[in-house]
Amino acid sequence: MADGQRSGRSAKAISNIAVRKSISLLSEGVRDGAVARATHDYLRAQRNGQVTAELTIISVDLETRTLVISRNSRCPVVLGEGGSWRMLDEPSESAGARARLRPIIVELPLEAGQTVIGFSDGVLHAGARVGTPLDLPVLLADPACCSNAPAQEIADRLLNTALALDDGRPADDITVVVVRVTPSSDNRDGPEVRRMLVSFPVPDVL
Repeated sequence: MADGQRSGRSAKAISNIAVRKSISLLSEGVRDGAVARATHDYLRAQRNGQVTAELTIISVDLETRTLVISRNSRCPVVLGEGGSWRMLDEPSESAGARARLRPIIVELPLEAGQTVIGFSDGVLHAGARVGTPLDLPVLLADPACCSNAPAQEIADRLLNTALALDDGRPADDITVVVVRVTPSSDNRDGPEVRRMLVSFPVPDVL
């Protein structure tokens, strides 16, 4: 997940640079930490250190059976385990500016029930301009947003809450990513079935 500096087209261009580089390296088998550093170096070289991008990589490494979270972002990542949540909020800088920047990396043994929530600063600062900032701990404490809920439900609840706090007009780009590790018994279609659903609006299409 990448969130480019500024907003609108310029932010999208910066985000695309970071995402394309990261995906390219990950597909070649480069480890997450090295991907984050290389993406930072590439963005810095492409834009002469004048722009930044919040970069968060969340991956499930089936070889090491670990959950890996890499951050070059001021936004925390939320980890749910055993019915409780904790913030992974060690201070981190955005990618693209300072030389020899390293990501903050957390690697955990893969366990059923783990839930990871990543989000952009549009979520982090939702409601701030009208004096009703998002209270993430309170939201996550709500039984409707518990760590046992499906990933889609958690993502939708966080996204809808952020949009509501900004009266449907977010001050910054909003992105939410949820990764949930479920036991194979929860997969009614069998362990060999993989599905991906992507939905995005196309303007001026009826």
